[in-house]
Amino acid sequence: MDPPGFTASLVVACLIRVPSEVVKQRAQVSASSRTFQIFSHILYQEGIRGLYRGYTSTVLREIPFSLVQFPLWESLKALWSWRQDRMVDSWQSAVCGAFAGGFAAMVTTPLDVAKTRIMLAKAGSSTASGNVLSVLHEVWRIQGLSGLFAGVFPRMAAISLGGFIFLGAYDQTRSLLLKLGKESP
Repeated sequence: MDPPGFTASLVVACLIRVPSEVVKQRAQVSASSRTFQIFSHILYQEGIRGLYRGYTSTVLREIPFSLVQFPLWESLKALWSWRQDRMVDSWQSAVCGAFAGGFAAMVTTPLDVAKTRIMLAKAGSSTASGNVLSVLHEVWRIQGLSGLFAGVFPRMAAISLGGFIFLGAYDQTRSLLLKLGKESP
């Protein structure tokens, strides 16, 4: 089910994404610090490992997210195509992308909660160690299901919008490139 290199590309993308996510999240909870100050503070206090805190939890969120989103997007497009007896238009693909992204966001929200808690935890704490199952258990024990799905609606809304834009644009670009390829001598 893993196209060649798909998982590897997610793992590599997280090498770039995680440090920026750590800095962004800490900036969001810090009332007065500037981004560079936060970045410098992380390096000074925790070293390079501090910038990569939450790396494993991010990868563990991204893989199932993608394994839900992309097959669901393709299935929804195929169903819509079959129902209308022709290929979907780019806007229809975008709608399918919005639904697929929103659903994938919903089902992976507990992993996102764990990732966020790990990234924001006080250095040296048990949460900062990055054990995703331990963090999920602790959230479940203290807050129950509502804690595991904290922020689910804003996350679904943002990712649905992203799915609409990016997957719709991808499909439009793909269609244009295929059309240009057919017109070439």
